[in-house]
Amino acid sequence: MALDLERFEAPGVNTVAGDAGAEPPILWDTARGANVHDVDGNRYVDLTSGFGVAAVGHRHPRVVAAVRRQAGRLLHGLGDVHAHPLRVELAARLVGLAPVDDPQVFFAASGAEAVEIALETALAATGRPGIVAFEPSYHGLTLGALAVTSRPAFRAPFAPYLHPHVRRIPFGCPLDAAASALAMGGPAGAVLVEPIVGREGVLPPPPGWLAGIARLCREAGAVLIADEIFTGFGRTGHLFAVEAEGVRPDVLCCGKALGGGLPIAAVLARRSLFQAWRTPGEALRTSTFLANPVACAAALAVLGVLEQDGLAARAARLGAEVAARLAGWSDRLPAVATVRGRGLLWGVELRSRQAAGAWVTAARRRGVLILAGGPEGRVAQLVPPLTIAEPQLGGALDLLEEALAE
Repeated sequence: MALDLERFEAPGVNTVAGDAGAEPPILWDTARGANVHDVDGNRYVDLTSGFGVAAVGHRHPRVVAAVRRQAGRLLHGLGDVHAHPLRVELAARLVGLAPVDDPQVFFAASGAEAVEIALETALAATGRPGIVAFEPSYHGLTLGALAVTSRPAFRAPFAPYLHPHVRRIPFGCPLDAAASALAMGGPAGAVLVEPIVGREGVLPPPPGWLAGIARLCREAGAVLIADEIFTGFGRTGHLFAVEAEGVRPDVLCCGKALGGGLPIAAVLARRSLFQAWRTPGEALRTSTFLANPVACAAALAVLGVLEQDGLAARAARLGAEVAARLAGWSDRLPAVATVRGRGLLWGVELRSRQAAGAWVTAARRRGVLILAGGPEGRVAQLVPPLTIAEPQLGGALDLLEEALAE
């Protein structure tokens, strides 16, 4: 069935346009907790969390119950024009959780849209066109977000149409280099950073670096935007990854795990910055599905599970165990170059793209789903649900080590 997609679906997605010689994709049929079943009856342990979405596990009972309740009341409202009670409740909840001073919320439907809203907010509030972004980084592939995503292969086909005032510097670079980039060609209006680089290699910053970037932004009058689409909601052992260094960004983007499987994202920013959107006429940015009622119900349930089950603390504890387990891999397993991560976000860098692809395939044959990312496709990501049972996680790591030792 998966191959039938090539007849009907455009070749712009991985399902259709995979690497030559790669095994065809599976078709997911059902998922619950950390398990996925395909249409052929095979079961897998999902160490991708569906691109990080299933932080509370696939089909969490409290999320499903909330979705069912709301679906029986109101499936869709009137976008940004008429609100509904859960939109108000979710906005209040996010504002209460945000590590941002005097925050308000601007809802979005995807992470890329949230990044674009954040950048537009910073540009409008400061009147400065310059944006500092990092190498590597991933912020989405819509036209606005693509300008700040680092990988040249993504940008090249659309390069003439992208924002021309993006300054790129290495992630984790010396702070004096970052200060120079902020001032180059006139003061920058925004600095966009992932607290831990996600898709492009799972790179934690050097200790104190993120706090240093925040200080430079304050001194330069630049808006600090933290892209927590991947790292937010407990993934790294804190509710938000910036909290590890006590950083309070001016703007924070979140999504993925927030909806528990439904599409919703949000931008949390200082109230004073959002005043740039105030207009006497029609709203400057609207959305048909803004804060969809069912997605809001799912998000509120997710936030409840995260808090009641202490999942951020659990990610920190399990992350320490994973770190101990993976610590010797680069010494004992010739294919492994290095291992890095925090909480339940880990990257295993292989020595070649081919080795990473072979590991992904071997893992899948053993019933474990992982993805390879990074600019060269060499970094396999281990991103399990924060609810994964400890024996299940340990068993999956056993299978992954067995596959590497082949």
